[in-house]
Amino acid sequence: MSLRKTIWALVAMLGLQAAHAQERGPVTNLPIPRFVSMKATEANVRRGPSLTHRIDWVYKHRDMPLEITAEFGHWRRVHDRDGAGGWVHFTLLSGVRTVVVTAKEVELKILPQPDAKAVAKLEQDVIARLGACDRTWCKLSVDGLRGWAPKSAVWGVRDDEIRK
Repeated sequence: MSLRKTIWALVAMLGLQAAHAQERGPVTNLPIPRFVSMKATEANVRRGPSLTHRIDWVYKHRDMPLEITAEFGHWRRVHDRDGAGGWVHFTLLSGVRTVVVTAKEVELKILPQPDAKAVAKLEQDVIARLGACDRTWCKLSVDGLRGWAPKSAVWGVRDDEIRK
């Protein structure tokens, strides 16, 4: 067992959390887990990381946010906001960040403040491009509209994630 695995096993055994440690993908060396979006309009979601594995379903929405939880060769294990997922070929994914509105309705604000003027209302399941985020707000853009929404109203960004 490597030193790194031994340390992680000890941390898990003691019930400790490593505040700043994050696993890296063995293929890309990028953080795991991480959010991406669908580049393609359709993507087969397979049971395992190869073309010989059964297709469980097909994602059919370009720009849908997904979370990568594992890497194997040219394949990425992903899941959507409902927890459904499987293995998708990396060419069908994009590093462009998007989020999906999970609240029944959310107002886009001109500033990241609850009492700021609203510029638009987004309904549940709307997909928006993700911009900057502070501790509680994220800047979103959709169909030419831009504004700030509470981080708690969307899926596709970590609670502790800060973006500039």
